[in-house]
Amino acid sequence: VLLLNRNNVTIGWAKISQGGVTGTVADPKMILKYALDSLACGVILAHNHPSGNLEASREDKNLTFKIKEGLKLIDCNLFDHIILTPNKGSYYSFADNGEL
Repeated sequence: VLLLNRNNVTIGWAKISQGGVTGTVADPKMILKYALDSLACGVILAHNHPSGNLEASREDKNLTFKIKEGLKLIDCNLFDHIILTPNKGSYYSFADNGEL
């Protein structure tokens, strides 16, 4: 999680979860806690798909929606959720694909 101020300058970051081979759990409450504690005005989420699959899973989409709605309650914006893969230059952006 990247935490941004009103000028979209990074004011902090947090590693929320580290998973195993097939998945991990990211708790929306922890993400909101970091955003609130840092008085962030914006958040960018990122995670990896070691498989190289760029398709956002249903769980990815559900988590993104929950976090976006939660951040609204503290007057904070979710600017993007990026999925990275080991393939050079390969990523998926929720914002670029109109999913935010």
